[in-house]
Amino acid sequence: MGLLSGKKAFIFGVANERSIAWGIAQAFHAEGAELGFNFLGEALEKRVRPLAESVGAKLILPCDVSKDTEIETLYKEVEKAWGKFDILVHCIAFANKEELSNPFSTTSRAGFHLAMDISAYSLVAITRPAVPLLNEGGSIITLTYYGSEKVIPNYNIMGVAKAALECSVRYLAADLGAKGIRVNAISAGPIKTLAASGVGGFKTMLKTAGDMTPLKRNVSQDEVGNTATYLASSWSSGVTGEVIYVDAGANIIGMHFDEKKEEGPAAPAK
Repeated sequence: MGLLSGKKAFIFGVANERSIAWGIAQAFHAEGAELGFNFLGEALEKRVRPLAESVGAKLILPCDVSKDTEIETLYKEVEKAWGKFDILVHCIAFANKEELSNPFSTTSRAGFHLAMDISAYSLVAITRPAVPLLNEGGSIITLTYYGSEKVIPNYNIMGVAKAALECSVRYLAADLGAKGIRVNAISAGPIKTLAASGVGGFKTMLKTAGDMTPLKRNVSQDEVGNTATYLASSWSSGVTGEVIYVDAGANIIGMHFDEKKEEGPAAPAK
């Protein structure tokens, strides 16, 4: 019996096999959960459907989370297939590329609205109609990043959107706690994904983050998936409204420099 045996989990945001959402899906599947997935458009369906089928998923549904009518249609299909379910995973974020390469002060009004809608409000949008379908003890999980708290080069509007997302987690947790539903976020360290490739200088960010962490490395999809499994399971029954860091400890570091480069020349041998 796996940790999630008998549980049903719907996962929003798998894009390909390198997605953090896919790492979460694999971890859930390994622990016995039945899975459902959304996709956005035909191009992504071609990537998502084979992955979903590989873990035995029968619910593979189209949904643009910026459209409430599509969200409602998706949940009607979920209710038909499952009745109720247990776990909702939100792994969705988007900003226009120019908003991630130009200075933050040049962020356009339309670009700001778009990033906030897709990256933050979408959690509320997919949670609201899910609440009547979630079993008591249900768990809602989203993904965030440390750029919500500190300035990360080129993260720009995504940092602001992730800050709004984390605040939304706290308010949703307060709203839904009486129903026995928990809401938490995982703040993952940088991982090479399709979404991350849109952030300028990401390769440098990846190397810098790996060098500065206490564990002297970056984290993997699997490690995020394992933490998500904990948050989805009864093992975390007393945890809600939290941001759990899976970043090899990067968030505890205030300053990083190479001490070896700071050392003066060696004393001459006597």
